[in-house]
Order: sequence, then C-alpha cells, then structure tokens
Amino acid sequence: MKKYLNLFDFSQEVNYRTEILSGLTVALALVPEAIAFALIAGLSPLTGLYAAFVMGLVTSVLGGRPGMISGATGAVAVVIVSLAQQHGVEYVFAAVVLAGLLQVMAGMLRLGKLMRLVPHPVIFGFVNGLAIIIFMSQLDQFKNADGSWLSGNNMLFFSGLVILTMLVIWGLPKISKAVPASLVAILLVFGLVLAFGIDTRTIGDIASIKGGFPPFHIPEVPISFETLQIIFPYAAIVAGVGLIESLLTLNIIDEITETRGRGNKEAVAQGTANILSGIFSGMGGCAMIGQSLINTSNGARARLSGIVAALMLLAFIMFGADLIEKVPMAALTGLMIMVALGTFEWASLRTFRRMPKSDVLVMVLVTLVTVFLHNLALAVLVGVIIAALVFAWDNAKRIRARKHIDEDGVKHYEIYGPLFFGSVTLFNEKFDVLNDPDEVIIDFRESRVVDMSAIEALNKITERYLKVGKKVHLKHLSGDCKRLLKNADAIIDVNVLEDPTYKVVVDKI
Repeated sequence: MKKYLNLFDFSQEVNYRTEILSGLTVALALVPEAIAFALIAGLSPLTGLYAAFVMGLVTSVLGGRPGMISGATGAVAVVIVSLAQQHGVEYVFAAVVLAGLLQVMAGMLRLGKLMRLVPHPVIFGFVNGLAIIIFMSQLDQFKNADGSWLSGNNMLFFSGLVILTMLVIWGLPKISKAVPASLVAILLVFGLVLAFGIDTRTIGDIASIKGGFPPFHIPEVPISFETLQIIFPYAAIVAGVGLIESLLTLNIIDEITETRGRGNKEAVAQGTANILSGIFSGMGGCAMIGQSLINTSNGARARLSGIVAALMLLAFIMFGADLIEKVPMAALTGLMIMVALGTFEWASLRTFRRMPKSDVLVMVLVTLVTVFLHNLALAVLVGVIIAALVFAWDNAKRIRARKHIDEDGVKHYEIYGPLFFGSVTLFNEKFDVLNDPDEVIIDFRESRVVDMSAIEALNKITERYLKVGKKVHLKHLSGDCKRLLKNADAIIDVNVLEDPTYKVVVDKI
C-alpha cells in the first residue's frame, strides 16, 4: 500500500494498512490483559477496559513515543489492590487522578532525563523480568478455575491451539509480511474453533466485556487532608512505577525502531491519560511492553496504530462484545508467549562470562526483584543504587599519585583519578607530610576535585603541611574545580596559598 504522511507526525511516513491491522491485533491482545489486571486489583473488568481505552488513546495522540501502547497494567494493579480493598473504588479513582498530576509535574520539570542514569544491565534485568512475568502469567490459562491443570481433551486441544498460534506467528513472516502474523494466527484459530465446534476457553469465560462509553465520573471522596493522607502514598507509587515502566519501555522501543522518543513529553502524556482515566471510571495504567512489542513487530511505527487499538477496544466494548467474547484464549495465550520469548534478552545470557561480575549481579538481581516482588520501581531503584555504588568503588580505587623531587628540592605529587568521597582515604595515604621537603606541589592535571568530601580532604592535607611549616601549591586545577573551592570557602577555610606561577585556586578564571 502506498505510504502517506501521518496526520500527527508530519515528519514521518506511515503505511495505513500496517497501522490499522496492527492496531486491531493489539486491541484483541488488550482485552484479556485489561480484564485480568482489573480482577487482580479487585475491580470490575470494565474498569480495566476503560483504563486501557483512555490510556491507549491519550498517549497515542499526545505521547513522546509513536508506536508505543499504553493501558491498564499489572504494575499499577498490584499497587492499588490494597487501596481498593480498604477504601473502595472511589479512592482508587482519586489516587489515579493524583498520580496523573504527579506525572505531569515530573514531565514539566523535565525529570525524564533521569532515565539516563539507568545503566544497561538494569534495562536487561528489567526486560528479562517482565518477559518471565508475561510467560508465567500465561500458565494460568492452562489451569482450571480451582487451580488444577487441564487434563484430557481440554489440555490437548488448548495446547494444540496455542502451539498452532505460535507456529503461525513464527513462520508466516518468513513467507509474507503483508498482514501481521499475530492477527492471522488469531483469526485462524478463531475460525478453526468455530468451524469444528472445539470446546475451549474463550474471553467470555473470563468475564463479560459488554458496556457503554466510559462514564464521566468525578471521584466521590471527601475533599480533606485525611483523604490526601490516604491516597497520596498510593498515588506517588503509581506515578513512579508508571513513569519508570513507561520510560524504560520507550527506551526499548527506541532501540528496536532505531529512532528516539521524547521522555518528558511521554511523562506529560502518561499523566494526562491517568487524570482522564480516573475521571472516566478507569483504574489507570502506563506503557505495556508486551503490547508495544506486538505493535512494533507488526511493523507499526506511528501513532495511528495506537489510536486504532484504543478505538477498536471501545468498539468491542460497545458493539462487538458478543463476538469478541468468543475469541479463544488459546490464540491470545500463544501470542503472549511469543511476546515473552521475543521480549527476553537472550543475548544477555551469552555475556555472563564476558560482562563484569558487577554488571551480571545487577542484571540478575533486577530480574529476580521484578519476577518475585512484581515491584518494577523497586527493581530499577535497587539496580541503579548497586550500579552507582560499584561505579563509585571502582573509581575510588583508581586514584594514584606519581611522586618525584625536582632539581630545586620541591616534591611533586601528580594525582591521577577523580578526588571524591570514595577516594579521599586513599588520597590522604599518598602523602608523607613529616618527611617531605619544605615545599610541595600537588598537581591535578589528570585529576578533578568533585565534591565536598574532596574539598575537605584538600583542606586537611594543606592544614597538615602548614602545621609543620611547609608550603603547599595546588597546580592545574580545572575551572570548575576552582569555582567549587571558591564557593566552599564560605563554609570552610580552604588552606590554599597564593602562587601566580602555578595558577592556584584563588586565581580568577
């Protein structure tokens, strides 16, 4: 099909057929996920479906990452479940609105750039953990309502349809990419079930999706400080988890599409979507890595696919519930298993012996926290903290001092490596104050003074030399180091001697 300019991104060309068919596929995949997450949160299925519609539509139009899909997610569901149980659905709606406001503020303050601090091992661990969660969640489809495994013909038919779905999704792209393989697989399995009257689980066996347009509904909660005390902790966690998952998903889609999204714009869009979700009877949500990968693997790259997915989901709810409820869960299960297999970073397994042990530790730990605690924000936070501590430790060990005495009897200390809180102890050990000559030069050509601990270390070492009547010069300090020392002089007395020959810290820059 001929490509046309996207109505929302004039710099980008779009294949309308690919976008529309991919959007339809994503809409079908959204239905069971939204229902399941709503049930996890202790809410009605329509609450999850309404959230998927509102989140998907708003973020597709306003978001900073075309092609990324948002909706009701498990990460949000596990946060709000206790709020729903203790205070009811109205408090959930209020918390979602407040979470949206916090996300909009984060975007306006341009906090999206903080994602630069997330190292690659953390992203690997995050993605692998989500892949395992997606896969494990599909195993429930192989069980009865009482938790026992399917058996006999039920297991045979269900497993066969799942395998058929996976084979079509895997094999069809090798023959033709004219139509999304996932959509073909769903329609094929649907057709076989209807044609042969196969008795297998369908979407309707989970819950009914029949409903109307999402009703406008201001949360009915007391406007008081007590209400704020109740909902704020949940809202803050929802906002944090939502932003982390959305921005990490954005980075993953960036790598797949070899383009660059806008994190701060996405944060504002996610916040706006959550605000509207809360006042249109939705449970809120964030970016969905599984559905986003379905969309991009189908070749969708623009906003149109997300808009189509949201509108088709609404059409299912309002007009097509009877038909959609007959879609076999086996087809959607096979699709999500393929998503899990495609999400997992298999290349990360081959790097275990090649990557630094600290990176492997971070990756594995983030994966485990994601899988067992289902707390994505905590997993990423733990990974970033450990990676930062390892980085600080490695740099703390790198500080060196080359020493020599020149023909004038002046001792030189040439410092290598950053001087910061982690390296000040080793820095102090480099000097022999009592046995050094009367004049000492500390050369920072290959070093930097980074923080307050470094300033205090300089202050103490110069003070030790001054106490024994020896002169110290600081040489080759960078401009920002000089400013740092100058600003610190208002707090502590920096013992630096003037020496225009060596351009010490007190010289103007």
